[in-house]
Amino acid sequence: MPNALTWLFLAALSTASATRLWLAQRHVRHVRAHRDAVPARFATEIPLAAHQKAADYTVAKTRFAMVDTLVGAALVVLLTLGGGIQFLGETWSSSLASGAIAHGTALLLSLFFVQALVSLPLSLYRTFRIESRFGFNRMTLGLYFSDLAKQTLVALALGVPLILAVLWLMQRMGEHWWLYVWGVVTAFSLGLQLIFPAVILPLFNKFTPITEGELAARVTRLLERCGFKSRGLYLMDGSKRSSHGNAFFAGFGATKRIVLFDTLVERLAPSEVEAVLAHELGHYKLHHIVKMIALSSALSLAGLWILGQLIGEPGFYAGLGVATPSTAAALALFMLVVPEFTFFLHPLLALYSRRREFEADAYATHHAEARELVQALVKLYKDNAATLTPDPLHSAFYDSHPSAAARIARLTP
Repeated sequence: MPNALTWLFLAALSTASATRLWLAQRHVRHVRAHRDAVPARFATEIPLAAHQKAADYTVAKTRFAMVDTLVGAALVVLLTLGGGIQFLGETWSSSLASGAIAHGTALLLSLFFVQALVSLPLSLYRTFRIESRFGFNRMTLGLYFSDLAKQTLVALALGVPLILAVLWLMQRMGEHWWLYVWGVVTAFSLGLQLIFPAVILPLFNKFTPITEGELAARVTRLLERCGFKSRGLYLMDGSKRSSHGNAFFAGFGATKRIVLFDTLVERLAPSEVEAVLAHELGHYKLHHIVKMIALSSALSLAGLWILGQLIGEPGFYAGLGVATPSTAAALALFMLVVPEFTFFLHPLLALYSRRREFEADAYATHHAEARELVQALVKLYKDNAATLTPDPLHSAFYDSHPSAAARIARLTP
């Protein structure tokens, strides 16, 4: 029977979904309205054809995101009020005792399977239609499904023990179970950071150490200036999946390593790569990574505490379409509905992230040439077909990085 939570959930889902669609419509209109003129600041570096390609690419991705929003909202309703979680629980009750940890694990894995199954055609369309249409995709179907199989095996190997531990703690640790679960999830996340670069990433990509040449020498001097230690500089064969370029730091603590996409090294001069890495180093040296982990951990703790208050309330289950309460059902429902209730936190988190990007840019200018960073950013915007004219409100809601114009204005005297 519907209760107050039912109507509150529907209101949150409807408002969040409508806002997502409205923002997407604004973004499409704004980008298309500025399609035929390169912003003055970029007119000498980016040809009109490249600017138009970025506009068309952005519009295509945004329209696809609207479809994704509708499919996602429909799936959430089907799994909750439509009885999907209840159905999955009953399906496993014939072979596993309802409420048992094995039953809860089967329910959650079934939920993840359904979500993956629904997202599969969307992912295929995104990769083989949109990315291919604009010349970015280099994946074959064979590689796509090989990656999918590996991802599934890794997810099961790491996820099943975590699910078992979480459900055991939820059932055995009394009313403060949420504190124990938070500790385990936090430890798991930190442990994953440690093993990710050395164990998981090599399952998908080849990493070649960069030890010689101008780039290696520049990076070595940069690390010395910044007082940064890592396990090495590596070239990753990102080109076998996409022509997009990127650079990132993998790992945590003593396992940190610097990873450059081969597509990035092909397009940027060594001095420009150095400037990009100086920006990434800024995130570490200014403790942005630690702060983000702390923020994420705090939000997880708050969420688990809220679930701890709801898990014993019959109305929580009844209001969201579950007739047979269980710890696994509570966890599944919470994971499904929380994004709708927290959607309007996105602008605050995005604003926080953009400020950290400005700080990292400022750090980079003290350890590398600002003009090299500007040149690198312009090349990356052009090569990755990133729009130079995003809708301001859409950008405020979603963008973790400042707009191209804003970043370069701060970097240019």
